[in-house]
Parts: sequence; structure tokens; C-alpha cells
Amino acid sequence: MSVIIPGMNLDHERVEIQPKSDHDGIIERWKRKDMDNLLELHNKTPVWNDDTQSYVLNFHGRVTQASVKNFQIVHDNDVDYIVMQFGRISEDVFTMDYNYPMCAVQAFGIALSSFDSKLACE
Repeated sequence: MSVIIPGMNLDHERVEIQPKSDHDGIIERWKRKDMDNLLELHNKTPVWNDDTQSYVLNFHGRVTQASVKNFQIVHDNDVDYIVMQFGRISEDVFTMDYNYPMCAVQAFGIALSSFDSKLACE
């Protein structure tokens, strides 16, 4: 998963993105590799666990059930800093945590969108 959000200025304020045409939106800029004032984040790559014979992520106790919907979002420059994590804690209950530079609305939108592409996976 790739996540593109507006970047932050030196005062830690979100940079305003105002497309000037249909070809100047965030997705179009990302496709052109025009990442000025944009931040590209990715899901963290899980590591192989010999004990469970599976790929795992460390949610530090915040996620208690395995699910294809569980994920962590990081920046490539620091994969140990979890910008966002989302995961299952019971059959129909999930938890979401987010950190700077993401805001609650962005994190909630990403969490909601994660259900769309995985409805038939479980």
C-alpha cells in the first residue's frame, strides 16, 4: 500500500495542496513523480517468524488477532517510526493508531479504504 499525504512546512503546519487543473491533483502528481510538498508512505514489510512459520509485524500488544487487514504505515527513511497502524482486536473490532505527520482524518480515511480491497480476503 502506498499513502500520499500533503507534506509539512518548517513550522510543522500542513502544506496546502490546491490543484490548478484536473492533471494537478495528488494522484496525478505522484504518477509524474512530482513529489514537491507531498509525503509518500508505505506499508511496513513484515518479517519472517520461524516459530509461527509466517510473516509478522510487531504491534506492541495493540493488535491481538491475525488478519489480512492488519497493517503498519512507515516512511522509507525510518521504517522503525510507525506513522499509522491498524489491526483487528476481535471479530468485528479494530484499533487504529496514528502519529505525526498524519492527522486523525487522514488516518481514518486510510483505515476505511483498507476494507474496500480486502472484503473477500477472509
